[in-house]
Amino acid sequence: MRTSTQVQEISLDAAGVLHVGTEGVALRVLMMTEDVVRVRAGFDGDFAEQSYSLMTTAWEDGLDEVYGSERTRLTPPPVRLEENEDAAILHGPRLRVEVRRSPLEIRVLDADGSVLHADVPYLAYREDVNGRRIHTRRIEPGDAFVGFGETTGALDKAKQLVTLSPRDSLGYDAENSSPLYKHIPFHLTVNRSTQRASGYFFHGTHDVSFDLGRSHSNYFPHHSQVIADGGDIDYFVIAGPAVRDVVARYTELTGRPPVLPRQALGYLASSMYYAELDADSDQAITRFVDRAQEHGIPVDGFQLSSGYTTQDTADGAKRCVFTWNRDRFPDPERFFSDLAERGVVVSPNVKPGILRVHPQLEEFARRDVFVGASEDAIDQSSATAPELAVDLELAARAGTRPAAVGAWWGGPGHFVDFTAPRAREAWKQWLTEAVLAQGTASVWNDNCEYEGVLDLDSRVAGDGAPTTLAAARNVMSNLMCRVTEEAIAEAHPEQRPFIVCRAGHAGIQRYAQTWAGDNSTSWTTLRANIATILGMSLSGVANQGCDIGGFHGPRPEPELLLRWVQHGIFQPRFSIHSVNSDNTVTEPWMYPEITPLIREAIQLRYRLIPYLYSLMVRASREGAPIMEPLLSAFQHDALGYDTTDVFMLGDSLLVATVLEKGAETRTVRFPAGEVFYDLTTRQRHEGGTTHVEEVGPASIPLYLRAGGILPIAVEQPTSLVRDEIETLRLLCAPERDGSFVLHEDDGHSRAHERGERRETRVTMRAGSTVRISLERTGAYRSAVRTLLFDVIHPDRAPLRVLRDGQLVPHRESPEDLLGAESGWYYDAALGSVRISLPDDGEDLELEISFDTFDMIGM
Repeated sequence: MRTSTQVQEISLDAAGVLHVGTEGVALRVLMMTEDVVRVRAGFDGDFAEQSYSLMTTAWEDGLDEVYGSERTRLTPPPVRLEENEDAAILHGPRLRVEVRRSPLEIRVLDADGSVLHADVPYLAYREDVNGRRIHTRRIEPGDAFVGFGETTGALDKAKQLVTLSPRDSLGYDAENSSPLYKHIPFHLTVNRSTQRASGYFFHGTHDVSFDLGRSHSNYFPHHSQVIADGGDIDYFVIAGPAVRDVVARYTELTGRPPVLPRQALGYLASSMYYAELDADSDQAITRFVDRAQEHGIPVDGFQLSSGYTTQDTADGAKRCVFTWNRDRFPDPERFFSDLAERGVVVSPNVKPGILRVHPQLEEFARRDVFVGASEDAIDQSSATAPELAVDLELAARAGTRPAAVGAWWGGPGHFVDFTAPRAREAWKQWLTEAVLAQGTASVWNDNCEYEGVLDLDSRVAGDGAPTTLAAARNVMSNLMCRVTEEAIAEAHPEQRPFIVCRAGHAGIQRYAQTWAGDNSTSWTTLRANIATILGMSLSGVANQGCDIGGFHGPRPEPELLLRWVQHGIFQPRFSIHSVNSDNTVTEPWMYPEITPLIREAIQLRYRLIPYLYSLMVRASREGAPIMEPLLSAFQHDALGYDTTDVFMLGDSLLVATVLEKGAETRTVRFPAGEVFYDLTTRQRHEGGTTHVEEVGPASIPLYLRAGGILPIAVEQPTSLVRDEIETLRLLCAPERDGSFVLHEDDGHSRAHERGERRETRVTMRAGSTVRISLERTGAYRSAVRTLLFDVIHPDRAPLRVLRDGQLVPHRESPEDLLGAESGWYYDAALGSVRISLPDDGEDLELEISFDTFDMIGM
């Protein structure tokens, strides 16, 4: 056991790194940016830099060549060291770090003296008798802990134990199961009293647990602990005080998401059923898409389950990656082509495990792509481990190290080591030949948790720094997605990669859209999964969601399916996916009595695509969530910190869908200090008040925030790859100032990376004269030809409306407005001004005067 309690020496080097020597372990402190401090306790002794997590560094890293231009190197800000008898103080432009000498304690403070981080002396930097590394820090009354990637239960994890050790969690309990599929050791602390936020990113790849004040000791201050199975204690303290600022700075460290093809925001259909038929699965899937179109339900993607890889082996029918079952899919290239003609992108399921009965096992072994067996496993005799004899013989023929063995679908298998460059190159080749060459630029990477290998001493290449699977298994999913992205870019250089992945380490947002795995079908899951999604949103992962209708269990009852779809259309990822235990398939039209309402909900999703797509682009640039908890969007209102059944979609739309069985009312408390308008009735709601709304089967309660700007397609899109929006409605609530950036491009190619895009900055200024300006930049020629402004103003009609200083004609009826090239009409019933203008692609300035018409003065 090692502890660090006394500072023995301290010095500042030319690179701005503070070196702290103690009796237990050496520490290094770096003011990485004005807002981020790195503290590292070198338990492994060498302070080696070999990060699969960081995309921004301030030092040389052993993986710089691997990541190339994907990684950014910055120069830390200037610092000044002040020393006295009790402490050394590192001063930066905004933050300061205090290192107290006896007992050792590191504190990070903001410019105004607010403590962002404080160690607990004696407990701060320890290695226990089992070799686990432990860091302990103070926590304060009222601290809420949010993030941690993918977790169940409440959004705030105070007084809980959160464990990050990815599992294949089929049918998990959405309130209590832990852990799930992701390993994202990042969280925010938001104090309910001060309403200030800071971030804590534990830079490690081993399994880790966070005790968030659950344990208690009379001898030490109230504290939280991070307990890692190995590696250094290496953490980043990220300043706020805004939640969004912390998330932005965290994603600057670990990377931001790509702009996915627009189809990734559409309805992504799936079910294990279709790929498991005895024959003609391709025709069944094509019929499904055609049936959806007959019902008026748009489909833009199909997630193809792994049944397409099933082969007859000596042990029976087994899933063998990079093969095609020709009874089910006799012509994969034709299948992809048929779906593409229908506007549907297919995402085939690809898994990193290779069964021992795989027909190409010899080739895999010869290319030396597997995680290697540990020394202890190799030393076992074939008498005590007869299965190992097969691996020893296979390795001898291939001239490679024997492969580790783990549990896999259908029996024992081996697992690809994506930390080996040779394995990545081989995988890229096989993926291209077997999948991408058939005609798709989308891949669904699945079952990437590497849970089945129980011997965590198994060996991996580590990109030149060999290590154990314990240190690397959690990054395998990210690396698998990264090599998939490279393969797609090479095979289809003009198409945007669309990768889906179930597992993920910190930074998975750089490569993949993801989802919270194999949830169960219940009303409880519908509600509880929302907190899971919101926690992911605060962990830098904007493009994600949960299976709509539930993946595992009996089919959802009609009301549950309806309410799940009505909620799910607001998740960044919208996919109905199932493996129902009663031999049914969850389909939008499975209950004819609710099919019209299902259709209406999905069509609403498609009309919101201009808004959702713009939010996706914003996430790629700023790291901002798409689906955001009230805690983040309204940080000033601590009464909303525990609310997850109501959330924000972007800055403008408050979503309060119906989540209870048999509900006749929906209660919504509106965040304090704000104003909201019912999207349908335009009823005004003051922040801080609670509203009880009567609801029926068709109800989807939505509220536009004052200052909000919501772009909506007027024509009903039926395909996100074929349909163009010619009339764009801008719903505005000008009770307060607001702004929004509308992003447009072709939605599928990489031309946007070369500047072929258009940004429209919409700025709205409140007052007796409402001013709405549109400023355009970019070369992309949008298909929009008509702008329909829908401006909420219940108090009075306009006196006049001007575009660029010229009067816009007043129309006497909605029909007159519809038939005119331009004009405005006031809808007294809704209290809204409707202004129709031709869009020539240029900037415009709109003035809506609500001055009083002084008839007496005339």
